[in-house]
Amino acid sequence: MLDTLIAGLLRGNVYALGAVGISLVFGVMNVVNFAQFSFFGLGAMLAWFFIATLGLPFWLALPLVLVICGGLGLVINITVVRPLAKFLPLAAMLSTYAVSQILDNASQVAFSAQFRVFPAVLPTSNLQIGNMRFGTSDVVMLGTTAVLMVAMSLFLKYGRIGRAIRATSQDQEAALQMGIPVALVQHVSFVIASALGGLAGVFIALYVGVANPSSGLNIGLTAFVAATLGGLGSLVGAVIGGFVLGILESFGIHFFGDTSRQIIIFVILIVVLIVRPGGLLGKIPLISTEPLTGTFLGKGRPFRIPRWVWPVAFLAIGVLIPLTGNNYILTTGTQVLIYAIIAAGFTVTAGQAGVLALGQAGPIAIGAYISAALTLYLDFSFWVALPIAGLVAAIVASILASPIWGVKGHYISIATLGLGIAIVAVIQLVVPQGLYNIPVPQWFGTPLSTPTAYYLIDFGVLVVTLLVMFRIRSSHLGKVISSVGSDEVAALASGVRGRDYKALAFAISAFFAGIGGSLLAHQYTYIDPTIFTMLMSLLVVTIVIMGGVGLPYGAVVGSIILIGAMELLRFTPELRIMVYGLVLILVVRFRPGGILVRNS
Repeated sequence: MLDTLIAGLLRGNVYALGAVGISLVFGVMNVVNFAQFSFFGLGAMLAWFFIATLGLPFWLALPLVLVICGGLGLVINITVVRPLAKFLPLAAMLSTYAVSQILDNASQVAFSAQFRVFPAVLPTSNLQIGNMRFGTSDVVMLGTTAVLMVAMSLFLKYGRIGRAIRATSQDQEAALQMGIPVALVQHVSFVIASALGGLAGVFIALYVGVANPSSGLNIGLTAFVAATLGGLGSLVGAVIGGFVLGILESFGIHFFGDTSRQIIIFVILIVVLIVRPGGLLGKIPLISTEPLTGTFLGKGRPFRIPRWVWPVAFLAIGVLIPLTGNNYILTTGTQVLIYAIIAAGFTVTAGQAGVLALGQAGPIAIGAYISAALTLYLDFSFWVALPIAGLVAAIVASILASPIWGVKGHYISIATLGLGIAIVAVIQLVVPQGLYNIPVPQWFGTPLSTPTAYYLIDFGVLVVTLLVMFRIRSSHLGKVISSVGSDEVAALASGVRGRDYKALAFAISAFFAGIGGSLLAHQYTYIDPTIFTMLMSLLVVTIVIMGGVGLPYGAVVGSIILIGAMELLRFTPELRIMVYGLVLILVVRFRPGGILVRNS
């Protein structure tokens, strides 16, 4: 058990470094910084490059990594985050996600996506306590973190900028009135956070023995959970959360295996958010509306769309493309339509109920697996399995999410993110190999397996989805849900149970996510858990934001841009994602309410 404890401390050491950076930025800017995740992978690759390729010693490579990561963090804050963070927290958060995609793929272009053996710069098993062996590298990593945490504590307590950071994190407006240079404080916080992310990346590469530019997401997510466990904005809580999570994760893997890792992590997250919404040492949020969404609506001048556009668009998408499009266009079109279905359903949660749920991959996966299992093992028709998949996704997601609707503020988004990842992890535990040879749709015994047939099925489902969504929006139910998103306190004073209507909105979104998952499963004819990632969830959110967060037809526009137009760069996947990230940054910077923004 001692070796498991040591392994947990080493894991927790990395998570603590990352969690401190995440909490630091959140505390002074109220922004969840996804770009922090990329510095884990970038730091590992830079250290590998300096040591293995340039032949620099480890003690010289390490400060170079810190300087480069810190400098990049400063550039990101000046050019992308700070211009949006003061007014539009959701736009700033989405921008950090776009930056994360750019950094990850730029790193892959520079270093390739291959795993690299990290040089053995320090002994890994030259020390022994009893029957347990460990190395100088372990001592150095733990010692470095301890020194840094002490230095950070002294800096925050006695340093001028450190005291300014503490003041800004407590009350930014009051800090401004007292003459504190808040802009400088935010720049310094971003530099420190980015440097700590790079250092954590070096340490994880040193610990596991390999470096990979795309490894930052998994480590970053765990560090994010650690920061939430300790309390976003609390640096001491981040350190405690990192080590607690690392130890719990190691013992969980020891007893239940590595496949249970994500389940353990995100079950801990959800339980903490329910029992102690602000984390162990964070402040319990008192706000009753979701700031990430509410501040994002109604920004920008709305477009006036002539009525004749709608029948023309219907004929072009539903008639012209199926008649004239080649297989490539039709195959791309099916992806556009499926994501438009999922995103259109999500507008009732994000646009009307005011909840930025970040775990849509969970109900998508439920719908895909339910539909595939019904047709594979129980000989259900696709046409029967399709609505059942949506219903099961809505029911399961609603039951699992039911405890979280009392959570407030940013934490409800974090809880839904954890829920989505945990759902996919459970599916992977139950069906680790995925499902293959999923039956294609049939019509009176005739297989509908051509690109044209798939396209027409998806188009028909999209039309029904949009009709249902518009009917919901114009109904009394839709107006009540919108009242909850606009002002939950006023809605509650009017006798509206906001928690129940949030849950209902989430169930509606999960239903259409399950429908989309069913369509994906039968058109791919195979599925496995690696398809349903956090990136899928964020892609759905981005589609909704780009098209117009409160508009179902905006989801179609967003899907055409982010799924269809990006296909032009399919020949170069890394550049494609980088352009996608750049487009997202430009949209949230200059059209923050979306392309088809509505009046607030």
